[in-house]
Amino acid sequence: MELFFQQLVNGLSLGGIYALIALGYTMVYGIIELINFAHGDIYTLGSFFSLSILTVLGIESEMHGFPLIAAIIGIMAGAMVFCGIVGVLIERFAYRPLRNAPRLAPLITAIGVSFILENIMQLWQGPSPVPVPTFIPDPSFVIGGVSIEVKQILVVGLAIVMMILLNFFVYKTKLGKAMRATAQDRDAAQLMGININTTIMLTFLIGSALAGSAGFVSGVYYGTTWFFNGFAAGLKAFTAAVLGGIGNLAGAMLGGFLIGLVEAFGAQYVSDQWTNVIVFSLLVLVLIFRPSGLLGESLPNKV
Repeated sequence: MELFFQQLVNGLSLGGIYALIALGYTMVYGIIELINFAHGDIYTLGSFFSLSILTVLGIESEMHGFPLIAAIIGIMAGAMVFCGIVGVLIERFAYRPLRNAPRLAPLITAIGVSFILENIMQLWQGPSPVPVPTFIPDPSFVIGGVSIEVKQILVVGLAIVMMILLNFFVYKTKLGKAMRATAQDRDAAQLMGININTTIMLTFLIGSALAGSAGFVSGVYYGTTWFFNGFAAGLKAFTAAVLGGIGNLAGAMLGGFLIGLVEAFGAQYVSDQWTNVIVFSLLVLVLIFRPSGLLGESLPNKV
């Protein structure tokens, strides 16, 4: 049983990263029905931005106390801001001109933007994995034979906090209502005086910022990053969004944690080499028997 609960902890921490990325996927799809394949690469950009900020600040070793808290908040906020700006630029120059084009055009454009970002990151940081300085102390404690690391708590806690803040924004603020109205009927929302361009831009800003936070967490969690990380992570996060019911915020979170758990238990009880097969087989089964996803009935409230 100790092994089971250990993998439960590992799966939840891994799922927290997928959940943060999946929130951005589901927001963009919910509002303009576009599968933004570049989203996974923005997540990788978040880890590179975090690394650059660490370098600029000269942080190379563990920190403690208030400086540590200030560094975590500052670096993550910086990565979120830079990724948000990249997301807005992509929306403005790559997707907005194709908003009324056949749906295949923006889909192909998204794939092209993904390759562009990957090549830019390869030129920027090189083709090999890049180490991220370990500036957060990572003590672990044991409960009933299960080892829990502080960084695992950080990942899960951050994902839950982001989910709560995002839900508050979407369901309790005027801009959130504008996003929901745009997602349900873009033309009607425009007739009611909602600025569609601003609302969609805001969606990309928030979704990309969430990917930036996931990139920061990923760099801290794994201690390394690579320009090609976003490909696999993006696919699994997209799978999580579809699994939970794409367009649904709670579904994206649920799907992210489920994918993390399936991956952790699959690696432990089947084989590490078969985890991708298990994850995507699960997706196929869900799409066959429940095409709208696990929480698909909430799609009228999609964002």
